[in-house]
Amino acid sequence: MAHSRTLRVLRQTPATPLVLDDDLVVQGENLAVLPLLPDGAFDMVYIDPPFNTGRSQARSNLRAVADPAGERTGFAGRRYRTEQVHGPDMAYADSFDDLPAYLAPRLLEARRLLADHGTLYVHLDPRESHYVKVLLDELFGRACFLNELIWAYDYGAKTRSRWPAKHDVILVYVKDPQRYWFDDAEVDREPYMSPGLVTPEQRALGKRPTDVWWHTIVPTSGSERTGYPTQKPLGVVRRTVTASSRPGGWCLDFFAGSGTLGVAARELGRRFVLVDASPDAVDVCERRLGAGGATPGSRRPAAR
Repeated sequence: MAHSRTLRVLRQTPATPLVLDDDLVVQGENLAVLPLLPDGAFDMVYIDPPFNTGRSQARSNLRAVADPAGERTGFAGRRYRTEQVHGPDMAYADSFDDLPAYLAPRLLEARRLLADHGTLYVHLDPRESHYVKVLLDELFGRACFLNELIWAYDYGAKTRSRWPAKHDVILVYVKDPQRYWFDDAEVDREPYMSPGLVTPEQRALGKRPTDVWWHTIVPTSGSERTGYPTQKPLGVVRRTVTASSRPGGWCLDFFAGSGTLGVAARELGRRFVLVDASPDAVDVCERRLGAGGATPGSRRPAAR
């Protein structure tokens, strides 16, 4: 269900502390914006920082161009060639000499901003996740580690020189291991892998997810895709919001990208703050979330 609410979009870092009233999108360097937010205000923080791939991330499209010598034949025998087109306004550099050092002051701010019952989700890839986990153990304490989630998918290029990498890692830490909020009763359920071993009632209800999530990537065509590079599926982000935030609670993403956390939060009756330094990312967030109306790809699937 979509919720009609006011969205406030700030195109520059404010000069005074921020008051949490309207849902909020802020364009600015997150390390400058985060100190303006109030202590302990957020039920959950989800971030999908750059993965430190060492290359630019960009959306690419294919287009057909008329060419008598082209490799494709179209209507009435006309020939075309295929070109790959990159959107330069939707690209960003993804290279850091030391990703944990870059993240450390931002994760300290995240800890300050979490309520005592709050939870942090850090979405990474396997090349950096172990380094960031050591950092999070230092910043939060090893007792505050809750889960290492594995998001597994099966699309995209497949190398033949090694096992194809088809999963991301989401590290989950809580502010206080005695007080954190976790509502597994509301989380969407999954089909049993061995349905013959359970009762018909159990099969109809489905099983609670484990720490390994099988979920498709954002489809290459369809209403959910925004064109933003590295956009994450709504279903993955929705699950984190459902489990770790209360109805009406505030959620934060300070690497907001395409604004998927905001879509999930609005759909579930939560409030949100999104921060991103890229004006293009803020444009995408505003298009998806502006006017407080329904957003593409925001229909919640039925429980399985």
